[in-house]
Amino acid sequence: MNKQLERVSFAGALVTLGIVYGDIGTSPLYVMNALIGDAGKMGNISPEYVIGSVSLIFWTLMIITTLKYVVIAMQADNKHEGGIFALYALVRKNAKWLIWPALIGGAAILADGTLTPAVTVTSAIEGLKKQHLGPVVFSNSQHNVLIITTVVLLVLFMIQRFGTGVIGKSFGPVMILWFGFLAVFGIVNLINYPMILKAISPYYAIRILFSPVNKVGIFILGSIFLATTGAEALYSDMGHVGKKNIYVTWPLVYSTLFLNYLGQGAWIIRHAGDTAYRNLSNLNPFYEMLPGTWRLVGIVLATLAAIIASQALITGSYTLADEAIGLKFLPRMVIRHPSNIKNQIYIATVNWILCIITISAVWFFGSSQKMEAAYGLAITITMLMTTVLLHEFLKKHLAKGTALIIALFFGFIELIFLISSLVKFIHGGYVTLTIMLGILYIMWLWYFGNKRREHYEKESEYVSLLDYRDQLSKLSADNTVPLFTTNLVYMTKIKGDYQIKRSTMYSILDRQPKRAKVYWFVTVNETNAPYESNYTVDLLETHNVVNVQLYLGFKKSQSVSVYLHQIVNHLVEQGILEPQIPTYSTERQRKVGDFKFVIIKEQPADLIANDQLSSLDRRLIGGRIYLQKITASPISWYGLEFSNVIEESSPLFITQYQDQYLIQKKIYHRGSLSKTEK
Repeated sequence: MNKQLERVSFAGALVTLGIVYGDIGTSPLYVMNALIGDAGKMGNISPEYVIGSVSLIFWTLMIITTLKYVVIAMQADNKHEGGIFALYALVRKNAKWLIWPALIGGAAILADGTLTPAVTVTSAIEGLKKQHLGPVVFSNSQHNVLIITTVVLLVLFMIQRFGTGVIGKSFGPVMILWFGFLAVFGIVNLINYPMILKAISPYYAIRILFSPVNKVGIFILGSIFLATTGAEALYSDMGHVGKKNIYVTWPLVYSTLFLNYLGQGAWIIRHAGDTAYRNLSNLNPFYEMLPGTWRLVGIVLATLAAIIASQALITGSYTLADEAIGLKFLPRMVIRHPSNIKNQIYIATVNWILCIITISAVWFFGSSQKMEAAYGLAITITMLMTTVLLHEFLKKHLAKGTALIIALFFGFIELIFLISSLVKFIHGGYVTLTIMLGILYIMWLWYFGNKRREHYEKESEYVSLLDYRDQLSKLSADNTVPLFTTNLVYMTKIKGDYQIKRSTMYSILDRQPKRAKVYWFVTVNETNAPYESNYTVDLLETHNVVNVQLYLGFKKSQSVSVYLHQIVNHLVEQGILEPQIPTYSTERQRKVGDFKFVIIKEQPADLIANDQLSSLDRRLIGGRIYLQKITASPISWYGLEFSNVIEESSPLFITQYQDQYLIQKKIYHRGSLSKTEK
């Protein structure tokens, strides 16, 4: 456990500002613009509409972000880790059906996150239009905006593999400048129309939902929701900075955001009827309210904040994918640690898929206003799913009635947000929902493909390792058989009562007897504790047949070769295993011999012939095996790239072959017919 996460410090608060609030902190770039679009054009906007909209923003941030996530959800931490997958790991034993909100919510947050870099960076770069930078005058061309946005995003994705430790140190100070900038110019515009402060009253938030000046009615909440899309990321990032640092910094961030919304609202009210603005529907009040050269400063800070928000989203996607892999929701992928910073990982597959989708979204939508129409729809689904899981957590800590009331309260509000966001479907929401369904389909195939495969595995496909320990010991001592290796390691799963797949024993004894000094059978078990790493050893009353159970947290890398060398050293030091001193070695006083790892790969050729499988199960199991083929191999996943590895093939199910036997009907002798019935 990292004790730094338990205390508040200036450095911790600075890191929190740089990591946690990128997404929600850049929402002033596009929320008010979306509300102008809902009104049709600036000329249609009245003070009542603006005050009511800003009031809705204030209370949405209060109820969803502050009350649900900061106050309640952050109590549901899994060894200081947060997020929908960490929450699911806490409650999954309560009921089997909880897998569905976890899968749906996880797929939704990964899908909606593909638009975060696109909409934030595009919104920031759009501020360059018609700006003067010394002798350089930027054009009004949206095409140029898209090119600059693409270059920025490409560079951002390309540097991920090198690690972002050095860049990350500057995030906190930049975000302090950004939030300070938001507050100062919010106040500068607020004092010109102090009546906007009425937005603090919930009366105006409720009234605007039913007011005739609001032409879109309840669907205005689809735009309001954009102000709180970073709330789920705030919960997910808890493990990086600690909840106490979030408790300290969130009130500051909340205040600066609201001050800026007040300032933008005041500017809109004062300029809605101006000739230059009244016929415009695509207008960014954040930039328009900045005076003179301060606009260029705002553009620079907004671009930096957008990059930081995108960086947070990208690294957050790695974390989510890593957790999903650990929970067996996604296929294995190669995970790298590009720097010495704790928790920082890099998943190339996720990085480049995210890059392709994000840049494609930039060019598909063409402007931040069109992206806003699609942004936020899927995240409402994630929030609803989080509420479902949170209810299961609260039931264990509060009275069931109280837990239900809390869940219904947030669930009702989020359901209204979801309904109001559905209007976005035809305006681009179908893009994120399509991505979400694609991710959900992969998760469904992988998770339930594993479950259905386990369901069809017959008892005859398993044998007891205890029944073969004498043979293994005898083979190890048989000098007539050439020594295959000192340590023979099988990456397999040993179930209760020492049940192991028959194909494993067939590989050792029948295919070609593999003589080794020590036989290792290694099972990797993923646990609910994020960073757990321990093991048990069982020698089965022998001296050289070892059952190793590794228990690794769902955020712990599975470097089996490293772990196994440690285990052998421990056992040799304890006198449990004899020293394996090699005759020749580059290492002095080496006590561990050579290793050969055997991985048995299942082949799906028997799926079609197996009439015991339903068509759905055949699709699930076949899809799961196909995903395994195109993603990281067990060699990469178990960290065996530099080890001596043997891959052997085995049919997926062997039971069917035991049922496929011939009956002898006739025997022929030298041309004469002998009818022998059997």
